[in-house]
Amino acid sequence: MAVYAYRGFDAKGKAISGERDVDSVRTLRVQLKKEGIFVNYLEEKSAQASAIEHNKSFFKKNLSGGISSQQLAIATRQLATLVGASIPLVDALSALVEQVDHPLLRSTLSFIKQRVNEGGSLGDAMADHPRVFSPLFINMIRAGESSGALDVVLNRLADFTENQAKIKSKLIASMFYPMIMMFMAIGVVSLMMIVVVPKIVRIFENQKASLPLPTVVVMAISNVLQDYGLYMLLGLILFIYWFSRYKKTEKGKQKVDAWLLKMPVFGNLIRMLAVARFSRTLATLLESGVQLLVALDIVKNIVNNYVLTQAIETARLSIQEGESISAPLKRSLQFPPIVTHMIAIGEKSGQLEPMLIKIADAYDTEAESRILAMTSILEPVIIIMMGGVVGLIVFSIILPMLQMSSFAK
Repeated sequence: MAVYAYRGFDAKGKAISGERDVDSVRTLRVQLKKEGIFVNYLEEKSAQASAIEHNKSFFKKNLSGGISSQQLAIATRQLATLVGASIPLVDALSALVEQVDHPLLRSTLSFIKQRVNEGGSLGDAMADHPRVFSPLFINMIRAGESSGALDVVLNRLADFTENQAKIKSKLIASMFYPMIMMFMAIGVVSLMMIVVVPKIVRIFENQKASLPLPTVVVMAISNVLQDYGLYMLLGLILFIYWFSRYKKTEKGKQKVDAWLLKMPVFGNLIRMLAVARFSRTLATLLESGVQLLVALDIVKNIVNNYVLTQAIETARLSIQEGESISAPLKRSLQFPPIVTHMIAIGEKSGQLEPMLIKIADAYDTEAESRILAMTSILEPVIIIMMGGVVGLIVFSIILPMLQMSSFAK
C-alpha cells in the first residue's frame, strides 16, 4: 500500500483535496468515484514527504484531540504482539493501522508503514514524527532493531508508557477536587464582597451609625475589589503571561526550577517524582540495549527541571572521561544519598537496571503516599478557611445590626 495525494471537485463544483493510503491508483479512483469526487490530479508520495506535511498540520489537528499516552501504549503493545508472533513488520503495521481507531495515530502509523515498506527502519520512520514519538521511544526502537529483540523492547515501551500515564492520572485525580474547592471558595467570597456586602453597607450608611472595626475592614476590602478588581485581575493575567515567558528563558528556568526544589513540602515531592522518572527511564533504556551515554542524554531532557538536568549532564561528561555514574551524581548534591548509594551498589554488582527499578518503585510509592496525605489535609483546610472568611463577613454584617438594635432599646 502507498500514500497518494489527490485533487478534484464534487458534484457541486467544490474543490476537494487530500491523501489516501491505498494499494493502487485504480483502487483510489474507485473509492473517490463512489464518494462522488471527480479527480483531476493524482500523485504517489514518498513516506518522508508525506510525514513532513503531516507534521506541519499536527498542531492544528492536535487541538481537536491529540494522542494520549494510553492510546500510544495500547498500539505499542499490539505491535509487540504481532512482531512477537513472527509476522513481518510491514504486515504487522498494516494490521495495526486497521486496528487503531484514533484518526491522528492511524495516519501517523500509515506514514510509518509506507516508510518501512520503502526500505527504512522503524526507528527512522518514527523519527519523522517527533511530536508523537519521543527521543526515548525512537532510541529504544533503534536499539531493539539492532539487537533483534524488537518485540521485547516494544513490550517494555508499552509497560513504561502505561506506568507514566497511570502516575500522571493519579496526580491529576488527587489535585482535581482540592483545586475545584479552591476556585469555588474564591468565587463565593468574591461574589459576597462585590455584590452582597455593598448592598448591606448602604443600609448602614443611611442609618449614619458608627461601625465596628471588623465591618470597616470588610467594607474597605469590598470597596477595593469594586474599584480595582478588574485591574487586579488584568494585572494577575499579565503577571502569569510574563512569568510563563520568563520561565522559558534559560536564566528564568534555572532560577524557577532551583526555587521549586527548595520549596517547603512541595520541593521534596518534586525531587522525588523527578528522581523516580530518571531512574525508571534510565533502567528502561539500559535494559533495551541503549548505551549509557546516549541513555543519559535522553534522560536529562525528561526530568523537567533545569537543576537536575545540569547535574545529569555533568555526570554524563564525567562518565565519558571514565568515571562511574554514582560519583558525579553524589557530588551534584541534587540526588538523595540513598539513591546514589543504591546506584553505586548496582554498578559494583552488575545489577544497575534492577536497582534503578527499585529506586523508581520506592520513590513513586512514597510520592503517591505524600500526595494523598497532602490532599487529605488540604481539603479540610480549604473548607475551614472558606468557612472562616465567610463567617468573618457575616459577623461584620451582623455586629453593627446588633449594636443598632441595642441603641434602639
